[in-house]
Formats: sequence, structure tokens, C-alpha cells
Amino acid sequence: MAVEKTYYITTPIYYVNDVPHIGHAYTTLACDVLARFKRLDGYRVHFLTGTDEHGQKVEKAAEAAGIPPKAFTDKVSVNFRELAEAMKFSNDDFIRTTEDRHLRSVQAIWKKLLDDGHIYLGSYAGWYAVRDEAFYTETELKDGPNGTKTAPSGATVEWVEEPSYFFRLSAWQDRLLEFYDRNPGFILPESRRNEVVSFVRSGLRDLSVSRTTFKWGVPVPGDDAHIMYVWLDALTNYITAVGYPDTQSEIFRTFWPADLHMVGKDILRFHAVYWPAFLMAAGLEPPRRVFAHGWWTNEGQKISKSLGNVIEPRGLVEKYGLDPVRYFLMREVPFGNDGDFSHRAMINRLNGDLANDIGNLCQRVLSMIAKNCDGRVPDPEGKEGPTDAALLARAAAMLPKLREELDTQSFHNALGTIWDVIGEANRYVDSEAPWALRKTDPARMGAVLYTLAETIRQIGLLVQPFMPDAASRILDQLSVPRNARDTAAYTAGRLVPGTALPKPEGVFPRFVAEEAGEGA
Repeated sequence: MAVEKTYYITTPIYYVNDVPHIGHAYTTLACDVLARFKRLDGYRVHFLTGTDEHGQKVEKAAEAAGIPPKAFTDKVSVNFRELAEAMKFSNDDFIRTTEDRHLRSVQAIWKKLLDDGHIYLGSYAGWYAVRDEAFYTETELKDGPNGTKTAPSGATVEWVEEPSYFFRLSAWQDRLLEFYDRNPGFILPESRRNEVVSFVRSGLRDLSVSRTTFKWGVPVPGDDAHIMYVWLDALTNYITAVGYPDTQSEIFRTFWPADLHMVGKDILRFHAVYWPAFLMAAGLEPPRRVFAHGWWTNEGQKISKSLGNVIEPRGLVEKYGLDPVRYFLMREVPFGNDGDFSHRAMINRLNGDLANDIGNLCQRVLSMIAKNCDGRVPDPEGKEGPTDAALLARAAAMLPKLREELDTQSFHNALGTIWDVIGEANRYVDSEAPWALRKTDPARMGAVLYTLAETIRQIGLLVQPFMPDAASRILDQLSVPRNARDTAAYTAGRLVPGTALPKPEGVFPRFVAEEAGEGA
């Protein structure tokens, strides 16, 4: 009996102190692409996203809005659900840290850590950034305006003195370094791994894991004067969603440890240092990988509310269409690097890669089939040649290459692999000139058009995770059955000559910049 292939992928859970922006869409989109690809490739997938609803930052935002924290989080959490719907994310679960299941889970891990001697009561005095929900050492700080001090992130820090429970993080320094050595792929990209290893090697101090100066959080079991540090609370969501504390449940045994936590580079330390230490202390396996991607700027400027240049993803979708936005975000920047969003770049991708390359290929091939082959999949009639075999071999090689690239989260390379074949197919059209063959060798024309249609089928299958709606329209126009659109059908489900095809329709129209008020 074949072993079931499983894949558990998570986004960070997003703070509900503000509205969703392009950074939230980017992280979740990357996870959605991977989840969709893994499902097509025969995996049982669990894809989790959600909202982080506790902490001083959320409490202050609720206070500023003039409503209780729970009412505030109920309202703002909906924005993230609506973003997921607008971007057609295929998440299997949406978790909120205010849910009862999470309260049970995070209190259970606290009790486990306390009972096993990993948590002790002491007092904390040090620098804390409310915006980051993070503690910093004196050496990490910079001087800010008016005598203030700022964290590496730029957030203002404040001096905090209060009773606190501590997690014995210092005891895990050597074990974390050993774990990183045994699992070189645990942190990607490599540059981020180097940052984490250097941080841990520099020495770990015990971590304050409770607060008494505010009340919006999970109460510490047996000591209601304390609430749990928001990161212990938040990180535990990843095991809550697969049934913790019931570690014998089917869902926990199936999906834990997680295959991938996708995060922004600003929260890597919490996921790659604190989280594996918490888990190992609780007798649980760490996740298999944490990938920390970069940030976006807007037309060369840092994105900030004060500059008024926050990019609202649903606005982009309304202007350019969902699939073009999904494609742009996954193609424009090597995943892991910082990137710059510009309307010019967006339009160039839409008109170049989409309208000119894949759109033109599909339109002219399907139109020629409709006109010259009675609207049916052409019959090669034994007229295949070496150029046809070469193109089909290039197309067949895409799938194993995509598996490799997506397993290292190289989304831009995966799309580049597909677009290399699209470019090859367009050159093949020009060199074989099926419009001329119609007069001189109709049978050979059929072989050429069949080769192109079959190549487009394979392209359509592989762009599904990135652009599901457009891919569906391409495959519909080739009359590919709905049950033959996974990777099992990639080479086994070739087009059947004589199959009737619907009237071809354009998939990617050109975007006229002037009409949108954007300079080309």
C-alpha cells in the first residue's frame, strides 16, 4: 500500500491592529501556490492562515477605536478573511487566537513547559517594543529622537519592570545549534540562516514569557495576574490547528511536524529560535522549514501609513485582474529578496509575459485549429518530426523541474521554467509556419498544431497553482476533463485527436496604460 503524501503549510497569523496590505497578500499567496501545487501533485494538504488577536499592540488599537478588544478583533479579523476570498486563497483552515480551541492548546503547552521545569517565576527589567511585541538588549538599540531608543526594526522601545515568568531559553543554545547543523534546510534562504546561527552563537538569555502590565491575552494557568507573552501564544497556533494537545489525534499524527512556516524576515527570530526551543522543550518535533521572505517597497519608497503609500491588494486586483496580480507577485522578484512594486513593471509583465507570450500562443494556436481543423484536436497522422519531439520533451521536463524549484520556494524560477517553454513554443510556431503548411502539407500542419496544443495543455496544467482562473480557461478551451488536471495526467493524459473544442477566446488581453492613468 502506498504511503500517503502529506504537506502542512502555514502563513504567520496576522496582527489585527490594522487592515491587510500587500505584504499579507504576498505571504499568503506564496503558501497558496505551494498548497495548490502539492494538491495537484497528489499530496493531502493542510494550509493554515489566520489572525493573531492578543497583545498590548492590539489592546491599544482597540482602545484608540473606542471599542473592547474582542469586538475590535471580531471586526478586523473579517478583513483578513475577505482578503483570502478576494485573492482566492485555498486555505483549509483559518485560526483566531481568541478561539476556545486555541486557549486550551496554549494553556496546555504552558503547563507542559512549567511541569517539566522549563518555565520559572522571576522579575523582568529591560527594553520592550510594543510594535514588535519583542524584548531587546541594550546592544541592539539605537538612539532615537528626543532621547528615545529604537529597536533594529525602528520601533520605539520602553523600559519595562515587572514580575515575569521566564522560559529557560539559555539552556537551548547548544541544542539549537546542533539542530541547525543536522537540518541545513531548516532556514531559507541561506543568508537568513546565517543571521540566525550568528544570533544564537552570540549567546541566548532566558526569555520573559508573561506580562502583568496589560490584560488582553491568555491568562497564565494558576496565576491570573499574568498573561502569556504574545509570541508563545501566537506561535502555538500552528499546533492548535492540528489538534494539540491531543498529539494522538489523526490530524496531529498526519500533519505535524509542519513542512513549512512561511514568514516575513522581520519575524524570523521568533520562528527559528524561540519556536523550535519551545517545541523541543515540550517534547515535540520542530517544523521542517522556516522560510523568511523579503519586503516590498512602493515605486522605490518604503511602504508606511505615514507616507500614505500602503498598497491595498484588492485595489490592485480591481485594476489589473486577479491572475495578473498573482503572477506579478510571484515572478517579479526572486523569492526571499526585497522587491519594488511599480505600476510600470506590473503593466510590462501583463502585456509582455501574459498577453504577448502565453496569451498570444494560446490565441493563435487555438484559432488556427478552429479555422483549419474543424474545431477539433488535430490528428498528427504519423507526420511528427524531430522538432515536434524536441518541443514535447522540453514540455515534459517542466514538471520534475518545478517540483525541485517549488520545494525550495523558488517561485520566480518555477515560472521562468514555464516561460522558457512558452518562448520555445512561440519560436516553434514561427519556424514551422503552420499557416503555410495548410497549403503545402495539411497533414504536417496537423502534426504541428497537435504538438502545440499538447504543449499548451501541459503549460496550462502547471500554471494552475499561480493563475487558477486563467489556467482553467486555457484547459477548458482544450476540452481537458476536470478529472484530468493533476500531475498524474501530465504525461498520461495527452490530448485525444478528434476531440471537439469550444470556440477560442482570449485569456490575457493587453492592458492599455493610458486608460488607467498610468504612464507606460
